[in-house]
Amino acid sequence: MKLPHFLSSYLKQSRDLLETHGEDRAMSLAVGGDFEAVGALEFCLLKQLGLAPDHSVIDVGCGSGRLAMQLRSYLLGPYVGIDVVPELYEYARKQCAREDWRFYAAPGTRIPEPNDSADFVVFFSVFTHLLHEETYRYLREAARTLKPGGKIVFSFLEFGIPSHWFIFEHSVADERADKVLNQFMDRDLIRAFATHLGLQVLELHDGHLPHIALDRSIRWDSGKEMSGSGNLGQSVAVLVKPIQAASSSAPA
Repeated sequence: MKLPHFLSSYLKQSRDLLETHGEDRAMSLAVGGDFEAVGALEFCLLKQLGLAPDHSVIDVGCGSGRLAMQLRSYLLGPYVGIDVVPELYEYARKQCAREDWRFYAAPGTRIPEPNDSADFVVFFSVFTHLLHEETYRYLREAARTLKPGGKIVFSFLEFGIPSHWFIFEHSVADERADKVLNQFMDRDLIRAFATHLGLQVLELHDGHLPHIALDRSIRWDSGKEMSGSGNLGQSVAVLVKPIQAASSSAPA
């Protein structure tokens, strides 16, 4: 049976890296490198958006745990990390050493968690590798699992950002059939998805502009440092489930 594109390409990439690098380096490269820097930025962003220690987080595309590692000493509430690559989420489980946290294989584009159960559902560098239909299915699942007032946070690529255009040019030049997909979204699409799912667009941030308040100095693998405020490189969208909203299966 043919595997979904997002599974076959990531399985191959991760296993190729493990064959040519030590485990720690391979697990960083498998999620794009800058393991510590990106994880710290994601953590600071969530705290800026109101993440509290007693909240619950669903981390879709948790990878090798760059966000989870930042949360492990802060988050007292439930954490669920799901990913399509077993090598990645098993590494995250081992590194975090939080027996109360759950890591498991992503079952397609479903999030098998209860209705109205999460304060945050995050997708960092996930929709950048999915078809739009797959992204919509994931957002629909996220909306179902969010508590009223909860937030969906995701990063995305857009053509209007010069550094993102470079990624597109690189994809055009790469003619391998098994390459990892780089997918772009525009803001009209995000607003349309939110409207049809009963969500509200709370924030949209350009990927190249600082918008994350930092609680530390962050050093990238290149040696570049960020302090005061920072950015992920990818643009960021924050959607919120209205307080009055509840999943359709919940009691009226």
